[in-house]
Amino acid sequence: MTPDRARLARSARFVAALGLTAVAASAFAVAFRLALTAVYRRLGGADVVEAVRALSPAARVLIPALGGLAAGLVGLAAQRLPSSHGVGDVMEAAVLGRVRLSLRVTLLKCLGSFAAIAAGGSLGREGPLIQFGAAFGQASARGLRASAGDARVLVAAGAAAGFAAAYNTPFAALLFVVEVVLGVVALETLAPVLVAVVLGTLVSRTLGDDAPLFGHRSFTARSPLELPAFALVGALAAFAGHAFLRLLAAGEALFRRSPLRLPWRPALGALAAGAGLLWLPELAGNGAEPLRRVLDGSVAPAAIAVLITAKLAATTASVTSGSPGGVFTPTMLVGAGVGALVARALHAAGVPAGASGGYALVGMAAAVAGTTHAPIMAAVLAFETTGDYGLAPPLLLASAVAVTVARRLSPESLYTKELLARGVRWRISVEGGRVVEREEVLADGEGI
Repeated sequence: MTPDRARLARSARFVAALGLTAVAASAFAVAFRLALTAVYRRLGGADVVEAVRALSPAARVLIPALGGLAAGLVGLAAQRLPSSHGVGDVMEAAVLGRVRLSLRVTLLKCLGSFAAIAAGGSLGREGPLIQFGAAFGQASARGLRASAGDARVLVAAGAAAGFAAAYNTPFAALLFVVEVVLGVVALETLAPVLVAVVLGTLVSRTLGDDAPLFGHRSFTARSPLELPAFALVGALAAFAGHAFLRLLAAGEALFRRSPLRLPWRPALGALAAGAGLLWLPELAGNGAEPLRRVLDGSVAPAAIAVLITAKLAATTASVTSGSPGGVFTPTMLVGAGVGALVARALHAAGVPAGASGGYALVGMAAAVAGTTHAPIMAAVLAFETTGDYGLAPPLLLASAVAVTVARRLSPESLYTKELLARGVRWRISVEGGRVVEREEVLADGEGI
């Protein structure tokens, strides 16, 4: 084969793999979401909160425990297969290409996540969807004999398509890959990821709902004098996000010391989270339903404080015990609660301020920025999940403040902590993202 024909064949294989990955990742995300909705309707509600409200008190506790047990059984089966998983592994696979993302193991993890979430576990669903897209991208690269460099691009593209379909946010999905997964704008990666995001969003909106995730909003700041208040929201949301990460780390340490192992450990965590459903059905699921109410401004301050405190505890119990799921949307709820409480405090003090929902939106973005260290993605995510661009300056300001404060509190983000636990430190500088190997981490004297 001539060099020209070889290049043409390689390009054709890459384009085929890219299209297949984007469509598969987004279709899987839509199917995952629709299947959850079908389960909730079967239980008597349009969403997870309504479904839990329709259950008896005993069922509110026992069903999540059974879901956690099912997730533990699936995790036990996946544990016997050699593979990596998690967003940290997606980052390493996209940058270095040395991590194998098994599609079979990822599907098992998604099945476990589905069981836990469908049963009312306090979990986000974005993690499994991102991981499936990345794993499918790598699998399609192997199946179509793509080069190692093209395989890394397909991992990033699959992750972006999964994110876009999970939240119906194409721009935020692109920025997630740029700011979190890659840490640098690489032109050879950017164009394929853009194509994957377009295809993924098209499939998601065709098969699912094309409305913003949290409904159309229209918030405005009353005057530029509110900017210090929005900056305060950013700082407080960063502290709340840092507290959440510390709580997750403490939960993981606690369950590691527990004599319980799979599948009983996730069942215990789900039982603890399910106990909270007796009083607060809003703790079920990823937190999207109560987040909409906070954005509406229909939740009293005391109820907001109780909700975000209980959500932190329930999500920690669910995630750290071993149920596969994400914390992205629960983090958004916590940040929204912080923002809404600041607004209510300003109103009570007689300070002219905009609607509490606008402050909640700013807090939502700030909490995401603080935990992911991706401020632009966080601000754009807030735009796209509400269709509201009126608060663009406050969103950007609060996200910038949040990531600055968060990095002072801890240099590691939600995802780079996964890498550091394996002895790999991820650093982003003006040259872009790079991986620091285990030996360099140890030489710096940092614990693993």
